[in-house]
Amino acid sequence: MSERKYGQRGYQDSDRERRGPSPSTPAIRKPIEKFDPRIPRDPKAPNMMGFKETFRCVRCGREESPEVGALSCCSKCGVALRSCIQCASFDSSATFECLEKLQARVSPKDAANECRLFSPRMKVEKETHSTPAPIPDRTDRSSSRPSGPSAAARKAFDDLFKI
Repeated sequence: MSERKYGQRGYQDSDRERRGPSPSTPAIRKPIEKFDPRIPRDPKAPNMMGFKETFRCVRCGREESPEVGALSCCSKCGVALRSCIQCASFDSSATFECLEKLQARVSPKDAANECRLFSPRMKVEKETHSTPAPIPDRTDRSSSRPSGPSAAARKAFDDLFKI
C-alpha cells in the first residue's frame, strides 16, 4: 500500500522527473548572431527625470539654502532653520525626539539652538521644471504679437512643433 493518504496520481508522483530533458541528450544552443546596430536587442533606457537634493522648511515647504547659520530663519514663514525640527536626526518616536545620543531634552523643538549634532534634513526630489524660455526683447513694437511672459510661452509652444 502507498504511503500517501489518497491513491490518485498527482503532483507528488515520481514521473515528474522524466518530463525534463534527459542527461543523455545534448543541449541545443542557438548560433551566435552577428551584431547589427539596426536591430534592437536590449530595451531602451528610459528618459529619466533628473534628481536633486534640497533642503526645505518643515513648516511651509519653501526651498532654502543648506548652509544654515546660527540665526538663519525661513524667508517665508520665519521659523528658525537651525532647530531640532529641521535636523536630519529629528524623530518624534525616539528618546528625547532625536536619533543621536543626547544627555538632556531640548525644548522647544522649533526654537533656534546651538546643537553640535545638527545637520539639515536633505530630501531627494525630482526636477520637474525645465529651464524657462528666454524672454524676447520688447523693443520690437511694430509686431502684432504680445510681449512679455505670454510671448515667451507662445514662443516655447511654437518651438515644439518646428521641423
